Amino acid sequence: MNKIINGTQIANTIKEEIKQEIEAIEGKKPCLAVVMVGNDEASSIYVKNKNKACEYLGIKTDNYLLPQDTKEEELLKLIDELNNDKDVNGILVQLPLPSHIDEKKVLLNISPLKDVDGFHPYNLGMLATNSASLKSCTPSGCIELLKRYNVDIKGKNALVIGRSNIVGKPISMMLLNEDATVTTAHTKTQNLDYLTKQADIIIVAIGVANFLKPHMIKEGVVLIDVGMNRLDGKLCGDIDSSCIDKASLITPVPGGVGPMTITMLMKNCLTAYRMQNNLL
Repeated sequence: MNKIINGTQIANTIKEEIKQEIEAIEGKKPCLAVVMVGNDEASSIYVKNKNKACEYLGIKTDNYLLPQDTKEEELLKLIDELNNDKDVNGILVQLPLPSHIDEKKVLLNISPLKDVDGFHPYNLGMLATNSASLKSCTPSGCIELLKRYNVDIKGKNALVIGRSNIVGKPISMMLLNEDATVTTAHTKTQNLDYLTKQADIIIVAIGVANFLKPHMIKEGVVLIDVGMNRLDGKLCGDIDSSCIDKASLITPVPGGVGPMTITMLMKNCLTAYRMQNNLL
């Protein structure tokens, strides 16, 4: 039995679904505005990959590459202009931003209808009430992987290790919306080993290489690894690869959750387009 969840394959399948939907649109296609401040190498690679995905799917991209010393008010002015531009359906501000710019203020100023990252408090609030159309990309990618591999979430004990606003908290809410019984563990959690051994599904997103070990889990558990760490020059996740022996399904690093993030961003861009054109 193949225990590996192939995130690359699933991401490609979803991309083809999105591409077909966009090809069927008559007239103006969806447009994504990408804003990057400075020349951070990792951010540049991410932006390049996002542009490549947009080009393949037929999504128009407007790139705004701003200098490192761009003032906060200048960035906020640009976002306001993009919010009011009817030709722009999604706005993505590449993080991290330079230290002199308040990330929270910037993200708060993006229109919730164009928030394709799903970071805006409005969209997080909608997620909490199971009403969100634009959802955080990495968490929604995790849910999509579980569903496409026919993992029964309803009624299962799901453990999320990590409580960040980007992954941990949204994925906990998404699992709850799928009728799982959800526990969120974090740095102050006691008796973590007890919790991990009770869990049917474990999602780890803490950025600690090989944190989850085989002795911490039960037979047949489903493991989703959101971590991306570099150890001895090699990429690895938050879950020790030897956990595959006890798991029923496990995501690899790389090739698991990672490919899903940009794909779900593209899906959000199409969803934002449909919302703004009353097509949902």
